[in-house]
Amino acid sequence: MAYLGLFHWGWLFGSFLLGLGMGWIAVVQRGEGLSKVAARWLAGLAAILVILAVARVVPGRFGYWLDLGLILFAWYLLGCAIGSFLRNWVVSRQPA
Repeated sequence: MAYLGLFHWGWLFGSFLLGLGMGWIAVVQRGEGLSKVAARWLAGLAAILVILAVARVVPGRFGYWLDLGLILFAWYLLGCAIGSFLRNWVVSRQPA
């Protein structure tokens, strides 16, 4: 994982910035979201992918891509969470 962070730091930073922007926008856009069934399926898929990456079941190039995709997704989600928090903080501080 340290290799991924050192070699792909630009892509990781770009993923974080993209998440930051999408998190900032997402507070304004109030969509319907996913159904509970779809959310459970996606959470199960994410859990299976993380288990495969931690157990190193997927060898070679595909394992590398799996690790890289998961760490990019994690940085994107972190950026989304921070962007949503910042947008909510800025909007709630403005007088009505």
